[in-house]
Amino acid sequence: MARVIITLRVMPEDVDVDLDDLLERIKKAIPEGTDVRATEIVPIAFGLKALRMNVARDESMGGTDDIEEAIGAQDGVSQVEVEMVSRM
Repeated sequence: MARVIITLRVMPEDVDVDLDDLLERIKKAIPEGTDVRATEIVPIAFGLKALRMNVARDESMGGTDDIEEAIGAQDGVSQVEVEMVSRM
């Protein structure tokens, strides 16, 4: 079975959101069978930073809606954007 890697950008509600804490909560909330790979905190503007992360899963698990919903449900998350999906 092929695996896909999904690059996501998670925007916090404001500059006061602790992105390290948010990442830990996201790791616990994402659907089973989805693995968090590389993560980084990237500056956006005016002190706002976003969390960029790669997650991997089997291609047969379908799209990214369940991942986006699980992340978007976390306190402090304003927006979840899929930047790229690619086969591994």
